[in-house]
Amino acid sequence: MKFGNTIFHNKIKIWFLHSALVVIGLWILFMPSLVKFEKGDNNIFTVYLNDQAVGTVAKKDDAYAAYRNARRAISSDTDELTLVNCDISIEGQNVLVGTVDSLDTVSAAMEQVLLANERDTLNRAYSIKINEFSINLASIDEVYELLETALSNYDTENQYDVNLVLDPTREVNVLTTQVLSKEEVKKEEEIAQTSMPEAGFFAEVSDIVNEATPLAYDKDFSDYDLGLKSIDFGDKVEIVESYLRDEELTVLSTAIDEVTKDKETNQIYEVQSGDTLSTIALKYDLTVDDLIQMNESLEDEFTRIRPQDELIVTVPEPELSVVYTIEEYYEEDYEAEVEYVYNDSWYTTQTKVLQEPSAGHRKVVALVTFTDNSEDGREIEKEEVTYQAVPKIVEKGTIVPPTYVKPISGGRLTSGFGRRSAPTKGASSYHKGVDWATPVGTAVMASSSGVVTRAGWGSGYGYCVYIRHPDGRETRYGHLSKVLVSVGQSVTQGQKIALSGNTGVSTGPHLHFEILINGVQVNPLNYLN
Repeated sequence: MKFGNTIFHNKIKIWFLHSALVVIGLWILFMPSLVKFEKGDNNIFTVYLNDQAVGTVAKKDDAYAAYRNARRAISSDTDELTLVNCDISIEGQNVLVGTVDSLDTVSAAMEQVLLANERDTLNRAYSIKINEFSINLASIDEVYELLETALSNYDTENQYDVNLVLDPTREVNVLTTQVLSKEEVKKEEEIAQTSMPEAGFFAEVSDIVNEATPLAYDKDFSDYDLGLKSIDFGDKVEIVESYLRDEELTVLSTAIDEVTKDKETNQIYEVQSGDTLSTIALKYDLTVDDLIQMNESLEDEFTRIRPQDELIVTVPEPELSVVYTIEEYYEEDYEAEVEYVYNDSWYTTQTKVLQEPSAGHRKVVALVTFTDNSEDGREIEKEEVTYQAVPKIVEKGTIVPPTYVKPISGGRLTSGFGRRSAPTKGASSYHKGVDWATPVGTAVMASSSGVVTRAGWGSGYGYCVYIRHPDGRETRYGHLSKVLVSVGQSVTQGQKIALSGNTGVSTGPHLHFEILINGVQVNPLNYLN
């Protein structure tokens, strides 16, 4: 009986062993893949697409292979470009035991995420760049129409055509513009179709004839073919083919307005001799207040401007400018250039008119160059004077006149030049100079070089110094505490001549300063450098 139980138990053990082997075999066939444990290295990777987990892989390369398969799957049903928002990320782990998904499983999961994030199909389009401005149009025909419209504002008789050619300065395929005369293109085509190539003697004769200088002759006004002579775009235009969504395209009519309509553009204007703020504002269709707002250097309408100063002005300009040349005939009165007779014993500020001018009259054919509506230059091709202009002749000095500087360092301006409402008792109601408040003993310097004509007490001036300058002007320094020069002494600009004080009719320590021209006081602040 005991022997039978032993046989039974052995059979049960064998059955369990066979069952276990079968289970292990099935598990190996149907369960996911195992990964090999490697100490210190990541051996399993979780893949995310747009922050959604799409599976696990054993290598990063498997994730990218699955991604390529998914992309091919969603684009296989269309010939157009498809735009999809996608951001792939991979997180690695090191595990003892782990399972990974098949490549097909990960690809299928990625495909679902990509389809959920698919954007509109892109349209073939054309992007136009003009300086920093860019715009997108739906077709090459619209590009041509936009460019031809820009020209048509000035090519009113439709004499020129726009061509698009590869830009030779760019390594990539970028188109740019080429504007050609229809008449010239037609002539070249006719010559190309009818001309036979010449060789030998005939070719040499043709070269000699072509290189020969034509006989010059005096053209009559009627010989000129007036009108538009050349036209082109004033800005570099670049066109590239692109693929864009519907909302990124601009309607043609809107594009034409944006490219051809004038917009206010800031430019730098260099102040010329004789300019005033009002004349500059008028030239650019602005107000003086507009200029002041645009230029921090201008405090108010009385701010002094000098030649070669630079001011910001606004000029109406389109995004795409057009440059063109017109040959035109006109008759005009004209002025002859001023003629100067130089006098080496006069200052440059001294002038005398020796002959008054009178206008002449002439007939003219000229080439006039424009950028949009602004004239850039004028070249006279033929001129016939009906009667000569008489030039203005001016005698002018050559000696640079002396300059004038502030006679003290620092100081606070307390009284300006001109009428004042409450003068100090005993002082004039019309102030003939300017006052700077400054402590007693401040050094007073000669505003310009010259000869001292007075040095001492001067009644209401207190202690004072007068200096006569080579240009005939005179400077006066009043209310001094000490005089350091004497009558007849020559002084140089910046030389110390006195110490400031509070003498004469004065309400406090200060320097009174005057400039006289032809014996009459003027505002010194207008003459100090």
